[in-house]
Amino acid sequence: MTAPAPTRRSGRWIERWDPEDEGFWQATGERIARRNLWFSVLSEHIGFSVWTLWSVLVLFMGPEYGLTPADKFLLTSVVTLVGAVVRVPYTFAVAVFGGRNWTIVSASLLLVPTVAAFWVMEPGTSYSTFLLVGLLAGIGGGNFASSMTNINAFFPLRKKGWALGLNAGGGNIGVPVIQLVALAIIGASGGPRVLLGIYIPLIVVAAVLAALFMDNLASVQNDTGAAKDAARDRHTWIMAFLYIGTFGSFIGYSFAFGQVLTNGFGRTPLQAAYLTFIGPLLGSLIRPLGGWLADRYGGARITLWNYVGMAAATAVLIAASMHKSLPLFVSVFVVLFVLSGLGNGSTFKMIPGIFQAKALAKGLEGEAAVAYGRRLSGASMGLIGALGALGGVGINLAFRQSFLSYGSGTGAFVAFLAYYGVCFAVTWAVYLRRPAGRIPATTAASQEKAQLNYAEV
Repeated sequence: MTAPAPTRRSGRWIERWDPEDEGFWQATGERIARRNLWFSVLSEHIGFSVWTLWSVLVLFMGPEYGLTPADKFLLTSVVTLVGAVVRVPYTFAVAVFGGRNWTIVSASLLLVPTVAAFWVMEPGTSYSTFLLVGLLAGIGGGNFASSMTNINAFFPLRKKGWALGLNAGGGNIGVPVIQLVALAIIGASGGPRVLLGIYIPLIVVAAVLAALFMDNLASVQNDTGAAKDAARDRHTWIMAFLYIGTFGSFIGYSFAFGQVLTNGFGRTPLQAAYLTFIGPLLGSLIRPLGGWLADRYGGARITLWNYVGMAAATAVLIAASMHKSLPLFVSVFVVLFVLSGLGNGSTFKMIPGIFQAKALAKGLEGEAAVAYGRRLSGASMGLIGALGALGGVGINLAFRQSFLSYGSGTGAFVAFLAYYGVCFAVTWAVYLRRPAGRIPATTAASQEKAQLNYAEV
């Protein structure tokens, strides 16, 4: 079969896109998809850096700023909250404006919170002003949702785990990168405005490169019904619950790690900065591996055992926190970051697989099944990504309350341990548990087939 060549209209639109057609994929699809992936990663990377900007800016804010530890945790919580909320409209913006076009807009919008922070970042600024500017930084969190929805449409199902993992991992790595840059600036006795001054031109570069090298897919059409259908599907909410445990942990710990070290272990900002980047860095780098493992062994299986590891690591963190053992605490916290990154990759791979399995269960075949799965998985990713980011809000608020009530983060870790245990139970019960009871043979075979399909997602 001869692969159809992508037909373009003005504004870098591709009219025909069929990545499931091996001939098309080999001839032109893979090259175009990979090019869009790399520049999507760059824009999302800068977005994550801007979103987590305040996790490092608070380390610059010494006693002269007049903020308590509770004030700082609340500040990072509102930034995380806005990043979670804007993920929903950002998801559907891809269908309305086109993936390339929205990447240009969303990258350019990052100038607003960065320039605003550059303007107000000095002692004497009111706390309410810092909160307002922090709210603006939340838009950086939306870039993830639009980027994932866009890249999801470019790749065939067999490649989605790797592609989505690489896209998200490259974006996530914006967290440790901005922490490393902050470390260098603090070490050189520079101020927060130096950090902001570095990122302003990088934002412009990301927007310009998106305009020059990315494409829009005409097949990703605006479909408001998809959002309603995704919201009605129980798997959207189940996967959101699981993603809260993985990505919520990653982004929540990224914001809170430095503050936990300074408030719980008496580290100076510079000492904390030397340690905080390691966990997010490794958690970001391993996310593509989580997607690859899910492609090979099934996302549900990888997610299940990943939660076992996260629960075990959290139990050790509770002991380390109670005994004030800094080496053990930092080491295991890094392990927890790695597991959260691995779980991010495996859970997000499950989403397209689940909806593809549902399409096949409905009797759909070929392009009809692919279109159904792509439609609902793309719509659900925005909701799942938004709710997952809300987990980061919960983590920062839990740490805030734990330090207010107990003077340490131990109480928060106990709550996290319980959540991971529930996530393990949900993953097993919904996606891996075999049918039980006395069921007629034909019914049992049908149910087991469906269950095995879910186990492979």
